[in-house]
Amino acid sequence: MLTGVGEGVFAHQSELLRNNSVVVQGRAGVLVVDPGITEGELSCLVNDVRTLGQPVVAGFATHPDWDHALWHPDLGEAPRYGTAAAVTFLQELLSADDWKAQLAEGLPPEIADETPLDLFGLLTPVGGDTLPWDGPDIRIVEHPAHSTGHAALVIEDSGVLVAGDMLSDVLVPFPDPGAADPLGDYLAGLQALEDVADSVETVVPGHGSVGRGADIRARIDLDRAYVETLRAGRAPEDPRLSPDATFGDWLPGLAEWHLEQFGGKSR
Repeated sequence: MLTGVGEGVFAHQSELLRNNSVVVQGRAGVLVVDPGITEGELSCLVNDVRTLGQPVVAGFATHPDWDHALWHPDLGEAPRYGTAAAVTFLQELLSADDWKAQLAEGLPPEIADETPLDLFGLLTPVGGDTLPWDGPDIRIVEHPAHSTGHAALVIEDSGVLVAGDMLSDVLVPFPDPGAADPLGDYLAGLQALEDVADSVETVVPGHGSVGRGADIRARIDLDRAYVETLRAGRAPEDPRLSPDATFGDWLPGLAEWHLEQFGGKSR
C-alpha cells in the first residue's frame, strides 16, 4: 500500500526489513526509488503505482546494496539512475560470472528464493547534483557513509528527504567496513544530511518509519552518538538495541561486531 508522506510523494514498505520504496509523481510519470524487496512486494508496488494513473519514467537507487538496486519488469524500461561510484561498483559486481551466487550469500534466508535478481543493478550514472527527469526538482546529496556511492535525495517542493540507509528509527548506523575511515566517513555523511535538514520537513529512511519535524535532527543526533561512542571505544547504548526493539533479536550482536571492528579507531 502506498502511504502519502508529502505532496506527490508516497512510500511503500516491505515486511521483513522494513524497506521503504519511494514513489514521486512528476508531470508525465513517476519516479520509483529503491523498489523492493520480494517478488510479491514488488508486484504490490507495481499495482499501487498503476492506481496513480501514470507510467514509471525514472528510477533511482540510493546505493548499490542488494535491497536497494532491485527492479521489476512490470515497472517498465525507464532509465534507472545511481551515482557514478554506485554504478561502477555494480558494474564490477555484475561482470563476475557468479555474481548471483555472490549476492545470494548475503540475502536473508527467509526471502532468498523470493528476491528477483534478473534486473538487479542495471543503473545509469547520473551527472551533477540534480535528478534528470520531468518532475519536481530533486537534489542528489552524495556522501561517504554507509556504502560506496551512497546518496540521499531532497525533493525540494515537498520538503522530503529520502535518506537511503541512514536516519532509521529501527536500525543503528552501518558504517562501510571497506572504507579507509568508516567512522569518519559516516560522520561526514551525517553532516551532509544535517546541512539539508532545515530545508525539509519529512525524512524517509531506507528502513523504518517516516520521521517528521524534530524527528529529523533527533535521528541525526542518535546516529552521531552511536558512531562517536564506537570511536571512543565504548559499547553503544541505543534504544534500537533494546530486546523489545523491532530488530532487538539480532542488532545487539551487530553492535558488538561494530565495536570489534571499529571501536577506538579514528583517522
